[in-house]
Amino acid sequence: MPTYTVTINRQQRNIEADADTPLLWVLRDELQLVGTKFGCGIAQCGACTVHVNGSAVRSCSFPISAIGESKVTTIEGLSENGDHPVQQAWLEHDVAQCGYCQAGQIMSAAALLAQNANPDDAAINNAMSGNICRCGTYGRIKSAIKTAAKS
Repeated sequence: MPTYTVTINRQQRNIEADADTPLLWVLRDELQLVGTKFGCGIAQCGACTVHVNGSAVRSCSFPISAIGESKVTTIEGLSENGDHPVQQAWLEHDVAQCGYCQAGQIMSAAALLAQNANPDDAAINNAMSGNICRCGTYGRIKSAIKTAAKS
């Protein structure tokens, strides 16, 4: 089994895994970073979203062998104290209901704002379209993103 040296949440880690092992399972099973959730397993729901070099990526379909020199950030690494502007806006707007999808939602929103500091509704809709919220908090999600953009 090959060993991969990857940077996750600003820490270099050595991971022994098959080349096709999804990043999600490395995070959850090998590194105990369980904030990233398993949802559908086919990159359609967004619950497993992490950042790879700052871009939102579905970790359930991203093989460990594809990371190379890229830097991975999970919800645990977004902010040491939970004070990222998106996390703060999520609390202010009381976005979460069941909460299952929220780590993926927050990671997608943070990636959007890192690339577009002042997104309009169309940009928000486009960036968030791959994240499903079974509780239907889409209005609060959009409001929270707009609040975080002002921070």
